[in-house]
Amino acid sequence: MNKEILTVVEVVSAEKGVEKEIIFEALEFAIASATKKRFVEEIDCRVEIDREDGSYRAFRRWEVVDLSNYSVADETTLSIDEVERIRSCLLEGDLPFPDKQLSLEAALKNDAGVVAGSYIEEELEPAEFGRIAAQAAKQVIVQKVREAERAKIVEAYKDRVGELVMGVVKRVERGNVFVDLGGSAEAVIFKEHMIPRETVRAGDRVRGYLYEVKAEKRGPQLFVSRTAKELLMELFKLEVPEIGEGVIELLSAARDPGLRAKIAVKSRDQRIDPVGACVGMRGSRVQAVSNELAGERVDIILWDENPAQFVINAMSPAEVVSILVEEDKNSMEVAVVEEQLSQAIGRNGQNVRLAAHLTGWELNCMSEAEAAAKNEEESAAGLKTFMELLDVDSEVANILVQEGFNSIEEIAYVPEKEMLEIEEFDESLVQELRMRAKDLLLTRAIASEELIGDDRPEDELLKMEGMDEQLAFQLAAAGVRTMEDLAELSVDELTEKGKIEDEERAAALIMIARKPWFEEADNNNEVSIDG
Repeated sequence: MNKEILTVVEVVSAEKGVEKEIIFEALEFAIASATKKRFVEEIDCRVEIDREDGSYRAFRRWEVVDLSNYSVADETTLSIDEVERIRSCLLEGDLPFPDKQLSLEAALKNDAGVVAGSYIEEELEPAEFGRIAAQAAKQVIVQKVREAERAKIVEAYKDRVGELVMGVVKRVERGNVFVDLGGSAEAVIFKEHMIPRETVRAGDRVRGYLYEVKAEKRGPQLFVSRTAKELLMELFKLEVPEIGEGVIELLSAARDPGLRAKIAVKSRDQRIDPVGACVGMRGSRVQAVSNELAGERVDIILWDENPAQFVINAMSPAEVVSILVEEDKNSMEVAVVEEQLSQAIGRNGQNVRLAAHLTGWELNCMSEAEAAAKNEEESAAGLKTFMELLDVDSEVANILVQEGFNSIEEIAYVPEKEMLEIEEFDESLVQELRMRAKDLLLTRAIASEELIGDDRPEDELLKMEGMDEQLAFQLAAAGVRTMEDLAELSVDELTEKGKIEDEERAAALIMIARKPWFEEADNNNEVSIDG
């Protein structure tokens, strides 16, 4: 029988590639379970298998418990009835689980060195490693082996997040593709991470980007994507040796999976054309990437440190006539000739959307005529604003507009040196314009403070979930300055005071404001279950 145990350990360990210690522990657990079934009461049993000769011994054990410090929180998840039973036992000074617990007071009578949390054991006759024990051992071993295999997979792949992986499609379920990566490792490509309209069948080889590894006991652990922009970049690294050598850099990418993509490249060697290197001889390199991505068309864009020039490059194949940069809004207005407007925007806005994602700028694409009309309209509005607010003539206002000034704030705070660079302006005029602009801003600030007065909302109301600044100040003006004030309102009162037309939003805000009430009530009603 002892040799049989060693044989089981040896065979299972070799077949499943699992450490022998895990198999021994599974067998100990199974024999202990079979041994406990011989007792009517629910005992605690421990089995110890000798790793050398396969012999084993069983022990019944009692946990030493200090009732004065005993807490239900130390137990596993219990039902309400079980919690109440334990509380009742503790109040009467009884052990909650007398069949597998021993009070510290009783244990000290036999062993002066015993401490709470330790165990007192008594050897007993173990169950034989027969059919029942073997069956139980089989179930435990299968579970342990599965857990060990999953742990090994996580360990093997946890440092490979961010890499390309390749495997064979095992099955397709509801659009989700399960891929065999080899060595018992299985990855999943969820439907939303598959390229639209791409058809894969069992047995097909596919590449993907490993974006997450989870150490879960059940379900998938390795998560792969075929739509991530990182997949595009990794494929180029495979096809273009110069990228792996560090001569060419991949700086960003944007994809409309299965349809079109853009990738930005930069060369560290002036002698090498990064776009040409990525395209390859007769387009061989970019075509290889496109074929891997179900025919996705890839535009290779030359990166430029000048954001405007980078955007111009990214709008390819459309030619940009003019571009207006608004740094404070992180946006650019891009003008193209009328004939190329549809090409610049692309089908369903695809080209301009990809260019925006690639560059990180919000892009507004328009025709040359539309840009001219908008510019003229904005210039007229700026001219009128400067003439009225700064009390200057049309000539001075026109110069400010032509030099790119868009607001009173810019005139007040732009460095004086920059304004002095304007040919038509002298020092006295610059100082006068800046002083008028600052006075106007100061007057606005004072008026705003006077308007608000004491009707300022408290920080808790401003920061409350679902609240915006405008609504908070409207409520404060109506006397609702705190979450407590808001919690006391009805929906009708809030819609009247806050001018909220949406009753559902009003109700939601009131419930959020009342949340502290419910938490306080729960705390007051909560019954401690500690001993």
